[in-house]
Amino acid sequence: MGLKLSHAYGQTPLDEDEREGLKIKSISTQKELDEFEQLNIEKAILWTIRTKPKTENILTEKFIRTLHQKMYGDVWKWAGEFRRSEKNIGITWSQIPMELKNLLDDATYWVANNTYAPEEIAIRFKHRLVSIHCFPNGNGRHSRIMADIIMESIFNKDIFSWHQSNMVKPDETRKKYIRALREADNGNVEPLILFAKN
Repeated sequence: MGLKLSHAYGQTPLDEDEREGLKIKSISTQKELDEFEQLNIEKAILWTIRTKPKTENILTEKFIRTLHQKMYGDVWKWAGEFRRSEKNIGITWSQIPMELKNLLDDATYWVANNTYAPEEIAIRFKHRLVSIHCFPNGNGRHSRIMADIIMESIFNKDIFSWHQSNMVKPDETRKKYIRALREADNGNVEPLILFAKN
């Protein structure tokens, strides 16, 4: 019996090779997968609290990949590795390293020059990161944690509340989140900032 996955509104389906990367072969339902991933993510958050990442290390490809690996490495073999397949969202996979470098360079400039308020820098970074869609899966949760790390470790501010949701369930909160992302796609980041703060 293989892994039966359902996809919430706005989620990215995994291809066959990516599903083969599941480390815990006893997982057979979406609910079980969500539970194991959530446990792994909680471990990753504890890691960020314990290690207190330094500002100069956060806006790097190495940190982006390490965080994803810490979030999903207990569950997926490909955790921390850039995707090698096309998805329903995100850029062409071969462009990921270059587009991520552009984002990291932009964000470094924003921080150094106070281009935007801290919360806007964090949310602009989160939005561009999830738009690139670096990894086969987990990009939304990864980009939200990155925004929180930017707030806490770079700006010494409180993290976002994100409606106290991990937004895996296809409920009204997730629909609001997707609508706010679509607004940001069109250049208006305000709804995403408001969503993050509530």
